[in-house]
Amino acid sequence: MAAADAGKTFRIEEPMHGAVVHRRLGRAVSKGLEIEVAGIAPPGAQVLVQGRPATRDGEKFRGTAELKERETEIVATLQGEPAQQAAVRVVWDRKSCRRYRFSIDDNSFFLRDIVQRRYRSLFDCFYLAMLRDLHEEYGVKFTVNIYYTTGDGFDISQFPDRYKGQWRDCSDWLKLAFHAHANKPDYPYQDAPPEKLLADLDQVAEQIHRFAGAKSYALPTVIHFGMTRQEALKPLYDRGVRALSGYFRKSGSRYDVNYRFDDVVSEYLSRHDAWKDFQSGIVFSRVDIVCNSTPNDRIAATLEPLSKDPNQAEIMDLFTHEQYFWPFYENYIPDHAQRLATAIHWVTDHGYRPVFFHEGFLGASV
Repeated sequence: MAAADAGKTFRIEEPMHGAVVHRRLGRAVSKGLEIEVAGIAPPGAQVLVQGRPATRDGEKFRGTAELKERETEIVATLQGEPAQQAAVRVVWDRKSCRRYRFSIDDNSFFLRDIVQRRYRSLFDCFYLAMLRDLHEEYGVKFTVNIYYTTGDGFDISQFPDRYKGQWRDCSDWLKLAFHAHANKPDYPYQDAPPEKLLADLDQVAEQIHRFAGAKSYALPTVIHFGMTRQEALKPLYDRGVRALSGYFRKSGSRYDVNYRFDDVVSEYLSRHDAWKDFQSGIVFSRVDIVCNSTPNDRIAATLEPLSKDPNQAEIMDLFTHEQYFWPFYENYIPDHAQRLATAIHWVTDHGYRPVFFHEGFLGASV
C-alpha cells in the first residue's frame, strides 16, 4: 500500500485529541493513569503505541498509554518505509472528584429590584434570599452571570456600592460574572469582532469590582447564547478565562450553543463532560441540565443516566436562567425555586461537591 493511502487509514480514534481523562476512564498506576488507546491502521501492519507493540484485529489496533503529566502527547507509529506517526494530546484531570457547578444566566432583574426598592440588605430581595437559603441547606455555590443593562433605562453603573461588605461576606459561595451587555439581541457575539466582546466584558467587570469587590468577581464561564467567533477564544484566554460552558446539542440539522466548533467536537462534547481546545487553551464543559426547561419530576430522571456513564458522571454542570423566577415575566415558572432545590439535593445526595469552574481545573485542585 502506498504511503499516501496508508495515511488515510491510520489514525488514533480514542482518546480524541483534547480529551479530558480522569480516574473513571483509566487505571491508577504508580504516579499516573493508564488509559486505553485505539485506532485504525492498514491490516497486518505493525503499530506501536508509545513505543510498545499494539494488538491488531483487522483494521483496528489497541494499546495503552501512561499519563504522568497534566498533558500528554500520545503517539502511534505505523512501522514501514518510511514509518508514519499519528498523535493526539490529552489532559489528565489528576485531582478529579465528583463535583458540580451551578450557574445562573441572564441576570439583571434582581440588581434593578435592589436599586428600585433601596433594600437595607441584599437579602431583602427574594431572589438572593432564595440563593442564600439553598446555600445554607446544601452548601451550594452559585455563579451569577449578569448583564450590563436591562434595556429599559437601568444599568449596573446605577447600582450602589453600599452593599460591598455583604457581597464580600458571601463571596465564598456567590460570585458575579460577565454574561453580555444586554439580553437582546440574541446571539450578540456569534459574529461580533472579538473587540466588542472584550469591551463588554471589561465594562461589566469594572462595575462588579466597583460595587461588589474583587472577591465577588468571577471570570466568565458562559457567554450569552454560547456562541462566539473562534478568534475571540484566545483573547478570552489571555484575559484569564479557562473554562466555558455550552449545550453542544443539535438544533435541527446543526449544533448550537457550541462556540461555533465543528460537528466532530460538538458531537464529542454532547456525550462527554469536557474537552480542551489547545488552540485557545480553554476547556469546554457541557451543561447537563437546564432547570427552567426541566419539569421538577424529570430532574432526577435527567441526571441519573449521566451519573452512570463514566464519560459524563464526574462533573455535573447545572444551569438555569434568572428571568423565570420573576412573576412579572411572561414565562414565569412558579416552581422554579423547587426545581433548583431538587437538582441540588440530587447531586448532594449522590456525593457531588459544589465548586466554581474558574478555580483550579474545572473546580478540582491542580
